Amino acid sequence: MNIQKWKNEICQHLTEDIIPFWKGLRDDEFGGYYGWMDYDLTVDKRAAKGCILNSRITWFFSNAYTLLKDETLLEEAKHGFEFLKNHCWDKKNGGVYWSVAYDGIPEETIKHTYNQAFSIYALSSYYEASGDDEALQMAYLLFDLIEGRMRDELGYKEAFDETFHEIDNEKLSENGVIALKTMNTLLHVFEAYTELYRVDGNPKVAEKIKWMMDIIADKVYNPKLHRQEVFFDDKWNTIIDLHSYGHDIETAWLVDRSLEVLGDKTYEAKLSPITKDLTEQIYKVAFNGESLANECERGVVNDWRIWWVQAETVVGFLNGSQKNAEDKEKSEKYLDAAFAQWEFIKKCVIDKRNGSEWYWRVDAQGKPDEEKPIVEQWKCPYHNGRMCFEVIKRL
Repeated sequence: MNIQKWKNEICQHLTEDIIPFWKGLRDDEFGGYYGWMDYDLTVDKRAAKGCILNSRITWFFSNAYTLLKDETLLEEAKHGFEFLKNHCWDKKNGGVYWSVAYDGIPEETIKHTYNQAFSIYALSSYYEASGDDEALQMAYLLFDLIEGRMRDELGYKEAFDETFHEIDNEKLSENGVIALKTMNTLLHVFEAYTELYRVDGNPKVAEKIKWMMDIIADKVYNPKLHRQEVFFDDKWNTIIDLHSYGHDIETAWLVDRSLEVLGDKTYEAKLSPITKDLTEQIYKVAFNGESLANECERGVVNDWRIWWVQAETVVGFLNGSQKNAEDKEKSEKYLDAAFAQWEFIKKCVIDKRNGSEWYWRVDAQGKPDEEKPIVEQWKCPYHNGRMCFEVIKRL
């Protein structure tokens, strides 16, 4: 493979495809970014605007600016920040809503820990990009909210109503179960706190990151099955036989990133063997040489190639290559896998139609699912944009 050519392709895709697409979804009338584009590329300007979607878009443009230093990207990030501040934020009770209507009026007013975490992620990155102290202050308000009202002594709770009474976790439960704790929410609180600590260095945030690393290592990671468990009761007992391939490869590199940011040798010694094990297991059981399957539930593999799983696979294997530099054969194996996954994305996952971006999912042969939209509350530039940032910075 030609490393420079690969890096150039990624940079070109970021600057000529992903960034212009999301700039085009900006709503200058009501703020934020439009919440829905169907498979036929029709934008519904009256669709609800997910607060997760707008947090992730704000995060994306903030990091794009930090990397590329294009002032138009900082202006987009500010546009997203203003929408989060003025419409997604509950000024009476605190916290961030699940969604607002197209005009910014609160719609689904539940408060989910996952959602607060992504707002911290966005606010931290926007603070780094803009130097706006208000964004950092808001991030700490959410940090204090999560730590004060959205956890117990064992870990983070999931879903709450508008005034923070606990409710069923329907939003982050799948596969026929209702989970009281999830690997997914833990992972993204962990990710958000890592970003907050990276940009501000507050020791109280570092302590919570270490606490979560212990939970990942001692409760979520299953050393016998070389995987993470996904859905749990309130005591961290797993409630379903499920291997989420995408989350495992994502966790591996996010934990490694946090170890770098934290710089704690004790936790590096504890967590690095786990991230290497997760990476190797995903390579062995989920990667077919060109792309990654979705998950395996009770021994049955879901073969869809989901957009975000493919993006995280590139970063996860590239990270695995770099973290195994002492083992030339393994390092090259993972590098080849990351490149092969990018080739699959280029061929099958990027939607070549004018005015589109990535398909939501394709089958194992690369045929897109025409029932899935191009944009919705989860389908955003967070995973594929971050893939571009990471490849550009790492290669």
